[in-house]
Amino acid sequence: MPADAQADQGPNPALEGHPLVSAQKVSGAAVYDHKGEKLGQIEDVMLHKISGRVAYAVMAYGGFLGVGERYHPLPWSILTWDPERQGYVVPLDRTQLEGAPALAQDELSESDEAWRDRVHSHYQAAPYWM
Repeated sequence: MPADAQADQGPNPALEGHPLVSAQKVSGAAVYDHKGEKLGQIEDVMLHKISGRVAYAVMAYGGFLGVGERYHPLPWSILTWDPERQGYVVPLDRTQLEGAPALAQDELSESDEAWRDRVHSHYQAAPYWM
């Protein structure tokens, strides 16, 4: 889109204010599906040690008071910040989450390349390492 056409549309509310956010503020943010239904919340952010890129937002899903909760690493590339909801929106629903790769909290940093590839394939997401 040409710059002058973009200017005619007014400011982009998603870009107002500072464009950076600390990982501490991301933790606890709600995650919604495209219909606005809350799916879970961000528990942590996983960074690639070598490149410094954000690899995953780890979403806690299901369970009650922490019991039975599953942790779904969501490729960072599928999350979109929604300023109205003050949370992230992902292009999936509960059915897709049921079959998604999940880990226990103590396993999050122990995933290998095959698991990493399965996560990105499941969500049909652009890999962070490319």
